Amino acid sequence: MDLNFTPEEVAFRDEVRHFFRTEIPADIRAKHLGGEHATREEMVQTQRTMNANGYAVPHWPREWGGKDWTSVQLYLYQDEMQLAGVPHPLPFNVSMVGPVIAQFGNEAQKKRFLPRAANIDDWWCQGFSEPGAGSDLASLRTTARREGDTYVVNGQKTWTTLAQHADWLFCLVRTDMAAKKQEGISFILIDMKTKGITVRPIRTIDGGAEVNEVFLDEVVVPAENLVGQENKGWDYAKFLLGNERTGIARVGVSKARLARIRELASLERMGDIPLIEDRAFREKLAGVEIELKALEMTQLRVVAAERGQASGKPNPASSILKLKGSVLQQATNELLMEVVGPYAMPYVPEDDREGSNEPPIGPDYAAEAAPEYFNWRKISIYGGSNEIQRNIVAKAILGF
Repeated sequence: MDLNFTPEEVAFRDEVRHFFRTEIPADIRAKHLGGEHATREEMVQTQRTMNANGYAVPHWPREWGGKDWTSVQLYLYQDEMQLAGVPHPLPFNVSMVGPVIAQFGNEAQKKRFLPRAANIDDWWCQGFSEPGAGSDLASLRTTARREGDTYVVNGQKTWTTLAQHADWLFCLVRTDMAAKKQEGISFILIDMKTKGITVRPIRTIDGGAEVNEVFLDEVVVPAENLVGQENKGWDYAKFLLGNERTGIARVGVSKARLARIRELASLERMGDIPLIEDRAFREKLAGVEIELKALEMTQLRVVAAERGQASGKPNPASSILKLKGSVLQQATNELLMEVVGPYAMPYVPEDDREGSNEPPIGPDYAAEAAPEYFNWRKISIYGGSNEIQRNIVAKAILGF
């Protein structure tokens, strides 16, 4: 198996590297590399710049903005984007609902929604999880009853990321109460401005409010917003989740983070010496770097195996990438917390501190360390929890 890049692939890597480092503003990239969340405006600006240059949805069909890139090119694109600190195009648009509409939607839906999703003219959010249906998603209870040319939707969704910004919600709903739970689900598109929708933020352990509860009370949705066939939504959801898992190892993110940790560890001191010269810390750092290199080689083997092949069912080895990648992303967070030490205490804005006027202390880079550490605990859960990935590896790879 040849893991070397061809001259053409090296030239492609240089092309996308140049684009990301020259066309995306340096201040946005620096914030992202430093662990800060991009604002809504920064995400829109970045994605529209990428879309104007053909870089927002390269994995889509060519007629809707795709590029017909090989698996190697897509790998290089993802890696260079992460290394440069470029905020990824909104996943709900480009990796989730967009591919579902392109694959299963009718022509009217494709023309209406796909160009706007690629250019982030519409901001989408995901209505899958419910209070009683997370890992067991097929147990969802949100209903959609057909009334003439409409569906009337009732229920509750939770952990709906960035719903506070969203224009549209792609939603799994139960349309056949008598069918087996996987067989009675449909995939429907809902305008967030529709009467009966309430969005309530959930304050998370990192102090942020990026996730929400969404309540749907007698929400009337045109029947033309049904994607594909009624009661076939479970098939579309599995297709979507396969796309969500693509690139979830985020090797480039971890490589950029480790470079940042090395830089900061040369500034912080352990007694009389820089932290980077402390033997115990260097051993921890080297251990994570070795594990990351092994993960990168595994990812390259998966990519090499797919080189020149038509896309099909997801490679079960992607479960290994997701499993190990999430563990290593969390390990880099732990190293960064060790670097910043007591300055990692999360900074709460003044208007959230009940009248306190105490300013934040420590260097600027420390302020985001603890919030990001807590926020990244979720990486081992979303996209299929690590426990589920271990089951997939046991069955599909080890044959247990």
